[in-house]
Amino acid sequence: MVLELLDRFFNRNKPASGSVAKDRLKMVLAVDRTDIAPQTIERLRQEILDVIVRYFEVDESEKFDVSLERERGSTALIANVPIRRIRPEHT
Repeated sequence: MVLELLDRFFNRNKPASGSVAKDRLKMVLAVDRTDIAPQTIERLRQEILDVIVRYFEVDESEKFDVSLERERGSTALIANVPIRRIRPEHT
C-alpha cells in the first residue's frame, strides 16, 4: 500500500514518452492498414470500456488502451484494461 502510494507520488508507473509514442505509431499503422477510421476506433474503445465497467471496477488512474496489431496477414484487437475487481453484483 505504501509502495503503491510512493509509486503514484513519484510517477514510477508512468510509461516513458518513447514507449507511448511507439504505441501510438503502431496504432496509426494498424489503422492505416485496416482502413478503419480513427473515429471508429475511438467509438469502439469507448463502447468496450462501457461494457467492461458494467462488470468490473476499473482503475481509472491507469491507462486504458485499445490497439490493433497486424501479424502474418491477420489483425488482432487488443484491449489492456486495468481492473481492480469484479463488481459485487456479479459475484
